[in-house]
Amino acid sequence: LSPQTLYTYPENWRAFKALIAAQYSGARLRVASAPPQFSFGHTNRSPQFLKKFPLGKVPAFEGDDGFCVFESNAIAYYGTPDWGLNWALIGTEELRGSTPEAAAAVLQWVNFADSDVVPPASTWVFPTLGILHYNKQATEVAKEEVRRVLGVLDGHLRTRTFLVGERVSLADISLVCALLWLYKQVLDPAFRGPFGNVNRWFLTCLNQPQFKAVLGEVQLCQRMAQFDGVWGHPEGSVPALTVPCVPSPFVLDEFKRKYSNEDTLTVALPHFWEHFDREGWSLWYCQYRYPEELSQTFMSCNLITGMFQRLDKLRKNAFASVILFGGDNNSSISGVWVMRGHELAFTLCPDWQVDYESYSWRRLDPDSAECRTLVTEYFLWEGDFSHVGKPFNQGKIFK
Repeated sequence: LSPQTLYTYPENWRAFKALIAAQYSGARLRVASAPPQFSFGHTNRSPQFLKKFPLGKVPAFEGDDGFCVFESNAIAYYGTPDWGLNWALIGTEELRGSTPEAAAAVLQWVNFADSDVVPPASTWVFPTLGILHYNKQATEVAKEEVRRVLGVLDGHLRTRTFLVGERVSLADISLVCALLWLYKQVLDPAFRGPFGNVNRWFLTCLNQPQFKAVLGEVQLCQRMAQFDGVWGHPEGSVPALTVPCVPSPFVLDEFKRKYSNEDTLTVALPHFWEHFDREGWSLWYCQYRYPEELSQTFMSCNLITGMFQRLDKLRKNAFASVILFGGDNNSSISGVWVMRGHELAFTLCPDWQVDYESYSWRRLDPDSAECRTLVTEYFLWEGDFSHVGKPFNQGKIFK
């Protein structure tokens, strides 16, 4: 494992807390969020990682002195002073609270974020991203809880620029990160309008250089995302998926029926290319990164099956043919995926990331001859597979 490193998966809002705190302290922090440095579901299950972080959770921090700590609040707390520098020189003691009373107040708001904001925010937002099943009653309760906590914050911020003291603290960092997806997905102008003090504080924090360095330009929600009964994408758009707001003429279920019940070459494939909507869907080629670890073919097939099972909630918006090539101790895995939107959906949910980072991913151009060949061969399970160099063994279909 690399020295002084933060291990996480991409776009982990919990990791943002530590990264923003490090911006204030001036700490040099290496982020390992993609192969080969870190592969979620692979690296964090290795004996070496588990020896240092027994739960295998991320974010996880390892210092250059060997000190290891997990849980995002603990990492952010540890990261507020720049390691090896005098707190007074860089002024970051205020992030934790410069007096016992201020420190207690900071801890109060950090805990408030975790206990009062994150649960209702997750219940409301995650179904719009397709991460959780939608429950109308639970969502309505969550909306009222969010309204309540915003009211508490608004009252507190009526006479304050920041939550504790006159400068940004860990309280502000933790709450901004906890509220981030609410503001991006569901807090449209009508809902957030009554909470002017919270909005002013939220934008003030976002405009701090240290926040911008981590979060970039945050676009506030203009149209409340709604669960639509299929994917959970909003009536507007899901930024992480780049899903169009208009319905797609390509009906995936119709293609799946053709593929399952009729001849692939003469019916299903022509139907696919006739109806494929390049504005609303994308094609991807994936290849397993660690073929040297593949031993018995039945175990390799279990890797594919396990991935499909963990992606069950994605079935309404994805189709794939993944193939095992070769034999025992000399095999490879690759496949072709059809996905709603123009981006990979896996980063939206930690459960979906267990497997995907073990694969390399390449978006295909539907107009290219290469794409047409790959789609034909992988959907048919027949062909030269000249890019593989191993014979077809068996395939699995995600549908």
